[in-house]
Amino acid sequence: MSGNRSDMSSEKSAVESDYPYETHLNVLHSALEVIDVPGLVAACTHPWYNQTLCQVDESVVRLGVVKGEYHWHKHEKEDEFFYVVSGRFLIDLPDRTIDLTPGKSVMIPKGVMHRPRAPEKTVILMVERAGIIPTGAAAT
Repeated sequence: MSGNRSDMSSEKSAVESDYPYETHLNVLHSALEVIDVPGLVAACTHPWYNQTLCQVDESVVRLGVVKGEYHWHKHEKEDEFFYVVSGRFLIDLPDRTIDLTPGKSVMIPKGVMHRPRAPEKTVILMVERAGIIPTGAAAT
């Protein structure tokens, strides 16, 4: 895979038309390629942007540049790990809210209903299984 930013537009999520997010599931970088996270963040113009950076065994590392709210959802078979690089990231659970600031992280276990949101522009890194559908199963 090339580190070329033109690759960022390829392979958007099949569910993208159902949600107002910009989600890129293509793996942007191969092993041993240097990943310029600040450059990717600077190039981002969408309020809820997600790009797969690389694959590590059966998992992927994704970059999120987010502001606003995601929808309530859960992942039936996959855990999710969130690490905040900058900004403030809130994860609403049915009974409480997890408040993450730079350097803080949390793992959301499979099957747990949650709603991520960011009151300001926030940069996060996520680790999850490569086959995960980022939008999960929506709340009904």
